[in-house]
Amino acid sequence: MKSIKRSLNDRFYNRGYRAGIGGKSKEMCPAVSGIGRDVWLSGWRDGRAASWDGLTGVSGIHCDPQIAS
Repeated sequence: MKSIKRSLNDRFYNRGYRAGIGGKSKEMCPAVSGIGRDVWLSGWRDGRAASWDGLTGVSGIHCDPQIAS
């Protein structure tokens, strides 16, 4: 069975989410400009919000975009 690659935007969002949940700075964004940076920062913001709401570890599994989709 062939594996289906996720879109680049999904990967940027997931990596941004993981960086945000981990408390990393938004300056660590790998994309310099363009839509990749926008998507990564969107994921980072969602990850930071989840972190501030206490949705880390087991309590945040239902919010993790990589697991939920």
